[in-house]
Amino acid sequence: MTADSAGSSTPPAAPRNERFAQVPELAGVLAGQASLGVGSKGPGVRAVQQALADMGFSVPGGADGAFGAQSTKAVRNFQVHARPAFPAVQATGKVDAATLRALDALAPPPGQRGQGQHLPVPHYKGTPVRVVVVKNEHRTFLFDAQGKLQSIFGNAVGTRASQTDPGLKKVTGKLDEPQALALGKKLWGGPVFGPRLIDLSWADGSRSGEELHGTSAPAHLGEDVSHGCIRHDNADIIALYNALKAGDMVAIVDSINDPNLKAPLATPPGMPDLSGAVASRK
Repeated sequence: MTADSAGSSTPPAAPRNERFAQVPELAGVLAGQASLGVGSKGPGVRAVQQALADMGFSVPGGADGAFGAQSTKAVRNFQVHARPAFPAVQATGKVDAATLRALDALAPPPGQRGQGQHLPVPHYKGTPVRVVVVKNEHRTFLFDAQGKLQSIFGNAVGTRASQTDPGLKKVTGKLDEPQALALGKKLWGGPVFGPRLIDLSWADGSRSGEELHGTSAPAHLGEDVSHGCIRHDNADIIALYNALKAGDMVAIVDSINDPNLKAPLATPPGMPDLSGAVASRK
């Protein structure tokens, strides 16, 4: 199913993604005869949890088949992500027919991770970026230098009182485990940064006061709880640490539809490519 078909008045008779097609109870959800929410248990819940985890939504505790507060949070974050492409989806935290239809379309095949469509553009005002942090859905997207998606990680961002500032930033430093632990103990009295910390500045080099780092409170991933930094699962921050280098660009946006996420305009045939000259004057 494509995003354009999401609003069709004729829903599919059965899930098309193999990870859901083999779970009979989900056929009732897709038909609008049932929903999954707090207290639901069984293979259908487990299949949804695993799909969300494979797409990078934080599901602390893993796919245990029991729908609780963490599943509600992960489903709501997915619904926030999906709604621009699937307008029938509402951010309720329950898996209804519209939500399952969107998840059926966007989740990768069984045994795979990531997402094949409805992704952020890895450019901020035309500047290529290695990372896009999407605040409202609590996910961090890692791209390679050619703009191909490598991984998606769940995150936690700043509270309303100490928001994570959107904009274009760059990696200016990296702290390994001993350094991150020592800084956490010095500033906050404990290992609050997890095993790695990646320092960010604004794109012009001025201090942003924000970092990508791990966490000592994984249950709060998927929420607005930090002092402005972007928290990740400790295994995920190690993956980001290993992938990024000083100077790599990071875009922080409120939503996947941020108008600043756009690729540079193609150079018309026969015209010189002046992008390098423009960049050199900034």
